[in-house]
This record gives sequence, C-alpha cells and structure tokens, in this order.
Amino acid sequence: MKLLISSHFFPPSVGGIEQVSGILAEEFAALGHEVRVITQTPADREPEGQRFEVFRGPGRSQIFELLRWCDVYFQSNISLGTLWPGWLLGKPVVVTYHTWLTRPDGSVGWQDRLKRLAARFVARNLGVSRAIAASVSPRCAVIPNPYRDDLFGLDPGVARDGELVFLGRLVSDKGADLLVGALGRLKEAGLTPRLAIIGSGPDEAALKAQVERAGLSAQVRFLGVRTGPELVRELNRHRIIVIPSRWREPFGLIALEGLACGLVPLAADGGGLEDAIGSCGRLFSRNDETDLAAKLGELLRQPETWPALRAEAPAHLARHGRRAVAQAYLRYFEGVRW
Repeated sequence: MKLLISSHFFPPSVGGIEQVSGILAEEFAALGHEVRVITQTPADREPEGQRFEVFRGPGRSQIFELLRWCDVYFQSNISLGTLWPGWLLGKPVVVTYHTWLTRPDGSVGWQDRLKRLAARFVARNLGVSRAIAASVSPRCAVIPNPYRDDLFGLDPGVARDGELVFLGRLVSDKGADLLVGALGRLKEAGLTPRLAIIGSGPDEAALKAQVERAGLSAQVRFLGVRTGPELVRELNRHRIIVIPSRWREPFGLIALEGLACGLVPLAADGGGLEDAIGSCGRLFSRNDETDLAAKLGELLRQPETWPALRAEAPAHLARHGRRAVAQAYLRYFEGVRW
C-alpha cells in the first residue's frame, strides 16, 4: 500500500504528535508499505537508514503529485490547508484527532467549526481516546496512541528506592503546583513522601519558591530534563507517577511510559488520561488539590494494592505497542482504499 502521511509537526521536533507520527511512519514502512510524509517541520538532514521519505515544507504542486501517488491519505491531526487537495483528487482520507477541536482557552473558533464540518466528509475519523472521539463525532472510532516500547521498560538493575515522580513541562496546565500543594497537606497529616520533578519550563522558579515556602525542600528534588535511557532509569527508580494536569489531556503518553517502567499512576480524571492508565492506576478529581492529597495519601498508605495494579499493566501496554497500533491503523486503511 502507498501511504501518504500529513503531520504538521514531525521529528526532529519534540512532542506527542511528533512522536506518534514518527512511530507510525516507521512501523508502516517496516511492515512493507511505501510511506511518504509531508510536514512543515524543518530538518538539516534525515536520519540514516530511515525507511520512508519526508517532504518538508512542500509546495502545492508537490502535494498534488504526492497525492496522485498514494493509495490512502492519512492526516495525523486534521489540517484544512492540506485536506482539500485530497478531496479534489478523490483520495480516501483518514484523519486521526490528537487533541480537542477548540482554541487553547476552550472556546470554539471559526477554524474549529470548519474542521468539525470537514470531519463529516472524510473516509474515516479516528480519535486517540474515547473522550477525543466523542468530541469529534458519534461515528468517530478510537485507536489509542502507541508508546516507545523499544525504549521504555523495566530495568532490574535499578534500585526502586524513590517514591513519587512528576514528568512534564513546568507550566500551569500540567499541575505540578497542585502536586506540591498536596504534599504540603500530606505533611500536615504526617506523610512525607519524596518527590522527583523531571522537566523544565517557565514555572520552574515559582515552583521552587512554593516548595521552599511550604517547607518541602528536603522532600522535593528538581532533576531538570531527562531523555532516552537516562529518563528510563530515573522512572525505574520510583514507585508512583503523579499526573496532575489541569488541562484535560487528550491522551497521556507519560502514563504509558510510567507503566512500562513499573510505576503506579495517579492521574487527573476527565479527558484521555483515563484511557491511558486503564485499570492500572487511580484517578483524582481534576484541578482539586484536596482530592489529590486524599487519593495520594490512600495510595501511599496502601502499598499492598500496588502489585494488583501493576499486574494489569502488561495486557494494557500490549494494546499500545507500536506494532499493534500500526496494525490497527492498517486495518482501517485497507477498508477505505480503492
């Protein structure tokens, strides 16, 4: 099959959509399909040994040429600017929605209304979580995101002597300040778990000041950015990963990465995090510091419940393996191509 992938963001840019689009392109090619990618992300050069072609910043004539070549046109997030040529040429278009069709503040702009209208006229709509699918259309199916199962996994050589870990950008939407506030409440109740914060961002200085004001400096470490095998080792050192996002996450790859490394997740409810952790963790009421403290306290006081949660992880992760997810997409592609 000849597959043309449109992904506005793509490696070497770093982010969830980029990671997922890159994984799918690699897996489709590894499974014997011809794959080409169009993206607006620049790059100095392509990785050696890459089994698919990438067209960066293509012009209109090149997009039409690529569309004439393909059997299926796959958009990783809907893009009106590159959608209409596929329609014009009568190509089967499959769109995966990675996020909400709204503005950053949650309002619905004219662009979002156009995208909702366009969604009615593509061959297949897919959402990365049940929440995203329901927000697009009642007929939108779900294919969950893959994670890097070639990287994230258990490391028996690392001592699991840490307690809590937060992984993410240090911005208000990710809720690290809620977690620090919850730690303050737990300290008043006599619980003093240690927390490692992995990541950086504009709120880092404010978070450090919050930790100092709350008298938590002995409990909280700021580790900065960790990537690759170094990140995997650090996750393997801990027992619980807390994902306190204020924003309704469309999915939550961090949850899968934590599960793969043996962590028990505690995540904010609503959005796609519920799909990402499955039955392998616990939820608290989003943007509710009091409930976060209560649920975290329960989890810390009941370590005997952790093995049962961890036992759910292998089957859950298998559904999110890169090859399994790629094959699920290919079944849809086979159903819509000419």
